[in-house]
Amino acid sequence: MPGPLEGTRILDVSRVLTGPFCTMILGDLGAEVIKIETTSGGDDTRQWGPPFIAGESAYFLSINRNKKSLTLDLNSSEGRSIFYDLATKCDVMIENFRPGVTEKLQIDYPTISKKNPNLIYCSITSFGPSGPYKDWPAYDIVIQGMGGLMGITGEPDRPPVRIGVAISDLGAGMYAAIAILAAMAGRQRTGRGQLVDISLLDSTVSLMTYMAAYFFATGQSPKRMGSAHPTIVPYQCFKTKDGEFITIAIGNDKLFRTFSKTIGLENLADDPKFSSNAQRIANRRELIALLERLFQQRTREEWLHILTEAKLPAGPVYSIAEIFSDPQVKQREMQVNITHSKAGKVGQIGIPMKFSETAPEIRDPPPLLGQHTDEILRTLLGYDSHRIAELHEKRIV
Repeated sequence: MPGPLEGTRILDVSRVLTGPFCTMILGDLGAEVIKIETTSGGDDTRQWGPPFIAGESAYFLSINRNKKSLTLDLNSSEGRSIFYDLATKCDVMIENFRPGVTEKLQIDYPTISKKNPNLIYCSITSFGPSGPYKDWPAYDIVIQGMGGLMGITGEPDRPPVRIGVAISDLGAGMYAAIAILAAMAGRQRTGRGQLVDISLLDSTVSLMTYMAAYFFATGQSPKRMGSAHPTIVPYQCFKTKDGEFITIAIGNDKLFRTFSKTIGLENLADDPKFSSNAQRIANRRELIALLERLFQQRTREEWLHILTEAKLPAGPVYSIAEIFSDPQVKQREMQVNITHSKAGKVGQIGIPMKFSETAPEIRDPPPLLGQHTDEILRTLLGYDSHRIAELHEKRIV
């Protein structure tokens, strides 16, 4: 089946994580993605490792499937001319340079929109193109700190903790994909393209949701609570007899009554200290200490069997290896294997979006650097073999 974005062409001049994650999503949905890379080594993440697989970075392989790679020197007038030609044949362009770089390269929105007024131009930056921090450099950890995530992540008596994946980068990439799709829908109505502005800081702040609501309501900043929840008890992970951890999420009083009976402490639900969620919050320390002792009496698997048989929300805290051996993850095809021309068989995370009629698909493995340069120049722009050879000789491509 064709993907929902089949017939859409993306000009991707982004690199590292946020932009490439966005364009991988669009590529999985059926868009043709032309990834522009430098002639001097390509996307930074091609060198990020170990691990490498036959010289190919595992990091790069994780976020660059369903793309075609074209190397191009954007510092040269000839390289820019090729870029402009490509822009006229694309529906969307995406970049994640620091503010000012696209102007220097002459590929900024005012310039590109004159070449193709229908183009949707998505710009991803750390802080946005305006404001006192617009020229600051940043990586994900900086944004996690400034966006509030690290302030609420970790144990209360220990330093702040970065979330284990680059969630500020990934979140901004998802927002970019959503915004691009919305702009495409808007273009159907207006007939015009537009500039889409995505900032990592804005995106991360937006993820604070109910934590920000607590601050708005009370004027108090939420504190780090480990795996616990500020307004639901018990809702956290517990260590079991074999040293493994489980999570439980008892989100209302009815569930707590079932939970108490299931773990052999039915009287807990009738204890005035624990009979309502508000009381459980007030007496959190006493209840959690009791549960910590209890959960250490059985193994993780024993507790999971008991809790899931009672249809209580509980689950294991998995290692990465355990995730991909889980039968539910397998059933949902969240690990797939692809064949790469150099690295051979490569594992990939599957596509989390499922459609009944226009199914996303992993059509192509992550490209080698410049793998599709000649193909794109020939088939999309109509360059002949002599012209392509000349561009290679001059190191424009």
